[in-house]
Amino acid sequence: MHKHDELEAECCENTEVHEDLLQMVRSNMPEKEKLEDLAGLFKVFGDPTRIQILFVLFEAEVCVCDLAAALDMTSSAISHQLSFLKQNKLVKSRREGKSVFYSLADDHVRTIVAQGMDHVNE
Repeated sequence: MHKHDELEAECCENTEVHEDLLQMVRSNMPEKEKLEDLAGLFKVFGDPTRIQILFVLFEAEVCVCDLAAALDMTSSAISHQLSFLKQNKLVKSRREGKSVFYSLADDHVRTIVAQGMDHVNE
């Protein structure tokens, strides 16, 4: 067996559409717009730096300077990623004097990342 063959999905030997299953799938399929939104959400998780930021925010509410130091990156690079995460409603911020502190937007973010990590560790 060639390595290429191992990567291909197995297919049925004959074509037969199971109408009852097809109807069930179609009736439960979310709207295309919702599926596109979900795909966009998962793209946000597709960057290792953003994942690192989320893991830091699992532990504590921090400012950009703390994140930059923790991840050994520039504040500018961190700010760019935080802006993207905030735009996608995964983090929130609050101002305290001259500092701005970031935290996870809600427990859904923690759950999504934790379940993804569980999957990777299986």
